[in-house]
Amino acid sequence: MKKRILPTLLGLVTIVVVISITNCKSANITSSTDPDKRISIENFDDFYNRFHTDSLFQMSRIKFPLKGIKVDFEGEKKWSGKNWITMKTKIQDVDTSEFSTEYQKTDKSFMEKFWIEDTGYSSEYRFKLISRKWYLVYANEQNL
Repeated sequence: MKKRILPTLLGLVTIVVVISITNCKSANITSSTDPDKRISIENFDDFYNRFHTDSLFQMSRIKFPLKGIKVDFEGEKKWSGKNWITMKTKIQDVDTSEFSTEYQKTDKSFMEKFWIEDTGYSSEYRFKLISRKWYLVYANEQNL
C-alpha cells in the first residue's frame, strides 16, 4: 500500500506544477524576478485610441463617481453615467487654430487640457494607471 502512495503523490505534485506553469504563461506572467517583466501593463496609446472610438469601452474605463464637475449656464453638476458626454476627440486632434492645448504624460498618469482664450470655455481630463489598466479619473468642463 505504501508503495502505491508515493508514486501517486509524486504524480499529483507533478500535475499541479505543470498546471501552475501553464496558467502563468496564459496569464501573461513569467517566472522572471524582474517585476517589470512579470506583469504586462496596458499600452496607453492603444487604450487612448480605443477610449475615443468605442463608447462602451469608454464607459467601462471611467471611475464613477468621477472627480471634477461640469459647469455651464445651468449651474454645476457632478458627473455620472447618466450625464456623461462621450469623448470623441483626442488631444492631438483638437483644432489648435481655435483652442489652446496642454498635455502631460508620465508612466502612471496622463493629463490633457484645452481651452479657448477669454471665453470661459475649458476642459481638463486626467487618466490614471490603476492595476495595470488605464482609467479616466477626473473630468472638469466649464462653458460659461
